Parts: sequence; structure tokens; C-alpha cells
Amino acid sequence: MQALILAGGSGTRFWPLSRQRRPKQLLPMAGEQSLMQVTVARLRPLVEPESVWVCTTSRLAGAVAQQLPDVPPSQILAEPEGRNTAPAIGWAVSQMPSEVQEGVVAVLPADHFMADEQSFRSVLGSAARIAETEGRIMTLGVSATRPEIGYGYLELGEILNQETGLRKVVRFTEKPDQATAQLFFDSGNYLWNAGIFVFPGQLLLRRLAEYQPEIASGLAALRADPERLAKIYGSLPSISIDHAVMEKLGDLGTLPLDCGWSDLGSWEALWELLDKDAVGNVMRGSGVVIDSKDNLIYADSGTVSLVGVEGLVVVKTADAVLVVPKERSQEVRRIIAELRQTDRTDLL
Repeated sequence: MQALILAGGSGTRFWPLSRQRRPKQLLPMAGEQSLMQVTVARLRPLVEPESVWVCTTSRLAGAVAQQLPDVPPSQILAEPEGRNTAPAIGWAVSQMPSEVQEGVVAVLPADHFMADEQSFRSVLGSAARIAETEGRIMTLGVSATRPEIGYGYLELGEILNQETGLRKVVRFTEKPDQATAQLFFDSGNYLWNAGIFVFPGQLLLRRLAEYQPEIASGLAALRADPERLAKIYGSLPSISIDHAVMEKLGDLGTLPLDCGWSDLGSWEALWELLDKDAVGNVMRGSGVVIDSKDNLIYADSGTVSLVGVEGLVVVKTADAVLVVPKERSQEVRRIIAELRQTDRTDLL
């Protein structure tokens, strides 16, 4: 099995720590290694680094190569510009040698967290065996632990194999409102969409050609003339692999993941995962906390001091400070929009 790691995101919800040239996946958010390094490490021994491919941006390719010295440099692929996951996955798989395309490829985001890595590898290995033996495209859904409104969902259909637990995916749903999320959770018939896919490489390319002929023709033109990468790639439709292919399949299968998964989508999500003191504070870096509880303090430089507050995210870097209630930490993207509007690109 080959692993394709998608590592081109900008990580804006973790501003000011995450920046354009040092986004979330390149940062040690939940340990000593970066999220991307942890993503590659947790695959072993199922997938060794020489079988890892990374799709990133030209801006980040050098940093990715530096962090992953065991991954062959030729397998770090730099998009000239971001065109969403369907072109990225199609292009990356089309760059693999034909004998590699004949085998199974697992696609994984670079910036997710798994508490139980052994369980994750077990399910991934099972999905790979099903993909290979049945010639089936698979997605791994996460067993829901709460009525979450921040994730998309997979609706489950019939059980296709009682022994393996293979289920058919009936449909993808977008992030629901609270009432709908509660219905999904209570039914027990929905999984969170983790954006993890497993498939025979050539099968994915055939389905892409079937459902997205414009992307397929662009990839064919790139194979014929690789020197025109920037021009051709930039003309490809910007569409997610979910919308482009996965939602159109009548035989998409899934296995449930129950491994303490998180997409680490906000500062609040990070606070939930990290070890806390007796009153719920998380401290990364230097800080002083007095009569305060349930806070996340992240000092990338200098010292942060809190007195008499609760439920805050406070992040300090050399050139910026963020203070936001934990429950509103998804709104950090509004700061990014304001910085762009006021031409403060130095802080992006």
C-alpha cells in the first residue's frame, strides 16, 4: 500500500501560530513532532516512508522535505496552486508509476489526530484488503461520540460483510445544524466524514475520468507535457473529491474508525485533547496563571499571564496576540479576512 498525504492546507483557524509559510500541519500542535510527521509515523509498519507520497504547495515543499527526510524527494509533489482535493488526488496518483497505481493507495489529511494509533492501522489495513480484493473504493468514517455540528457525515446503508463490518455509504451530508446532528447521533446510522479514502489507484483514475472528464483530460495533457504544469493545473476545476467522485459512487464502502480521532479544527479542539491541570488549564510555553480555569495558553515566545479569567484561548507569538473565548475559536478566520482586507499580509 502507498499513502498519499494531503499537506497543502493553510491552517488559518490556528492563527497567529499558523501562518502561510508555517501552517498547522508543520507545527508540533499536540506533541514534539509536527502533525505531518506524526501522520507519517503512525502509518508504520503498515506503510514505510519510502511508500509515502505528499501533495503540498510549492511554497511549502522545501519545509515538507526537511521534516520528512525519509520520504523520497521525488514523491513530494508541489501543486503550483491549490485546486481542491479532486485535482490534487488525481494529479498525485497519476504521477505514481503504473505498477504503483495498480496497487492500493490510502489518502489521508496531514493534520489529524488519532489517540489509538494501533486501532487506526488495523482499520486502515482492513480497508486496504477490501479495496484490493473487491476492487472497491473505500472511505473511513469515524464513530460519532456526540452530535457534532462541525463535521460532515456519512449515512450508512446495508451491511455488505458481517465479518469485516463493511457497510455501504448511502450519501454524504454537509455539516448539520444542532437538531439534525442530534437526530444523526441518536439514529446510530451516521459516521463523521474524516476525509480518509482507500482505493486501487487505477480505479480512482477511471472513476475520475468517468465523472470529471475535464480533470481527466487536464491530467492527460500534463502527462503528455509535464513542462506546462503551472498553466494546465491552474485551469483544472476546483472541486473536492467528495463532490467530484465519492458522492456519485453506488458502491462506496466504509469501515468505522473508533480511535480517538479529531481533525483539530480549532483551538478549542486542541484544548480538548491536551493534558490539563487540576482546574482545566492547558499551558504550552511560558505562563503564569492565577485564579483562572479552563483556559488554553500557548506562548510561542515570551510569557502569558492570566488572572481571574476562564474559558479563554490566549496565544502569543513574536508579532501577534490572540484572545478569544474557547467556544468562539472557530471565528479566528474572521481575523484572517480582516487582515487581508486591510492589507496586513505581513501577519498572514
